[in-house]
Amino acid sequence: MTYPDLPRLEPHIRSATGLVIDLDGTLMSGGQLYPDTKPFLESLSQPFVILSNDSEHTSADLVQVFGDHGVALNASHFILAGVALVEEFAKAEPGARVMILGSPALQALATDRGLVLDDARPEAVIVMRDPGFTYRRLALAAGALFRGARMIVACPDVSHPSPSGAPVPEAGALAAAVRICAGIDEYTVFGKPEPALFELASRRLGLAPSDCAMIGDNPHTDGAGASRLGMKFYQITRPRNEDLECAA
Repeated sequence: MTYPDLPRLEPHIRSATGLVIDLDGTLMSGGQLYPDTKPFLESLSQPFVILSNDSEHTSADLVQVFGDHGVALNASHFILAGVALVEEFAKAEPGARVMILGSPALQALATDRGLVLDDARPEAVIVMRDPGFTYRRLALAAGALFRGARMIVACPDVSHPSPSGAPVPEAGALAAAVRICAGIDEYTVFGKPEPALFELASRRLGLAPSDCAMIGDNPHTDGAGASRLGMKFYQITRPRNEDLECAA
C-alpha cells in the first residue's frame, strides 16, 4: 500500500518502536521541505533518524536546511551515504590513499578522518555525487582503476527527480561513466539498498531492525534494503510537480 502524504501514514506507524525516514522524495525535494514535513516530524513520539543516499552534503548542511525551515534537528538525526562511507572507510583503512569524486565538503571530511587524498596513486576511488566532475577527473579515476585501485560507490542511484520530475544526476551515473571508461565490472556499493546504512540506523536508534519501520518513496532502495533486514516498509508517493512551500 502507498500513501500520498505523511498525515495519512501516521496511524499506521504508531506500533513501530523507531522510525527510519528517507530524505529526498519523502521529506523534501529541490532543497525545500514538503508542507507536511514539519508537522509530521513534530508529531512523532518515537525516536527517528533520517536515512539518505545523499553523497554530496554533510549532516551539518542538512541541520542548517531543516533549521531554515523551522525544524530543529541535530547531526545525530542524519545518516548520509557519503558521510557514512567516508567515516566507515577511514575506520577500516586508516591512512589509506584515496581519490574522491565528491564535493569539497566530503573531501575535507576525508582528510579530517585521516585519509590521504591522492589522485595519482590511490588505493581506492570513492565515487560520490560530484558537482565539479570533469573530463580530467574521469580520466584520472579511470587510470587509477586500470592500475588496480578499487572503486567504492556511495550509492547506486543514477538520478533523483527534481520537483518538476527532471532527472538530477547522482553518484551512480558518475560511477557508470568511470566504470565503462576503465573497463571494470567489479566494484562495491555502500548506500541503500545495501545493508550498511540500515544497520547504522538501527544502531543509532539502539533497536533491532525488526523494531523499526522505514518510510520512503523508492521501493527499489528504501523498500528492498529495509526488507532485507526485517524492517517494515511504508511507501510515500509524492506528485513530482508539487508546488513546494516552506514548511516553516
